[in-house]
Amino acid sequence: MAWIWSERHIEEHGMRGYTVFAGIVPPSLLTDLRRVCRRARELARERSGPQAQRLQPVFEHDLDHQPFTDFAELPELVDAVHRTLSPQHTYGLRDGLGVLLEPADEPWCTHWHRDWRDNVLDLDRERWEADYRDPALFNQLNCALYEDSSTWVVPGSHLRPDLPGEEARFPDRPVPRPELDGLTSEERERACLEYCLSLPGARQLHLGAGDFCLYRNTLWHIGSYVPYRTRATLHDHVDTPAYRAWRESERAAARRRRES
Repeated sequence: MAWIWSERHIEEHGMRGYTVFAGIVPPSLLTDLRRVCRRARELARERSGPQAQRLQPVFEHDLDHQPFTDFAELPELVDAVHRTLSPQHTYGLRDGLGVLLEPADEPWCTHWHRDWRDNVLDLDRERWEADYRDPALFNQLNCALYEDSSTWVVPGSHLRPDLPGEEARFPDRPVPRPELDGLTSEERERACLEYCLSLPGARQLHLGAGDFCLYRNTLWHIGSYVPYRTRATLHDHVDTPAYRAWRESERAAARRRRES
């Protein structure tokens, strides 16, 4: 079936905080991306050990970059991003595009978070709270090369402050991860699942091979991974001049706060 964009993608992205362009990556490009990401997996584990879960940015590594360039320039995908967001939004960036991978040995998960607020030290939280609803800022993508159900989200949370149940679940910063030390693989997998389910409203996001998810990283979201399920999911922020300026300004301000 040919890819068709519709205005529902604008509505879903605006209200839920994410939308999926189902099957937009053609099989021929999937073949090329899978091939190069097999080498990316090897490089990630050589550099960071068997539990490595990403290689980013891919353009800085000794890989065949042409499939990533083809992904960044895929006409149907460029058009879908522009129609859903704006012509200023770009992806497939040389300084950002990475690949998310399954760990080799043990299940693992990130902490629940809303990007920048919960995972950047010395952030000006008041500035984040003033800007997190701005659609020119805080967009990113996951594009699955294999079926991928690793990401969980709380739909609609990008539009509002934390609800009482969310504040009660995670009252402190940094948000803690589940305690996994000393557990068997099966116990780790169960602990990660229970942690994902512990945030009210959590929903697992299921992507098929070739699906592209465009989402607001100010959503509550998390990644939970198991070694028995192959993962190679392209990941990047979706940039604008305003978002670049915001990041540069906030990083400079954070440095000043650390140095003061």
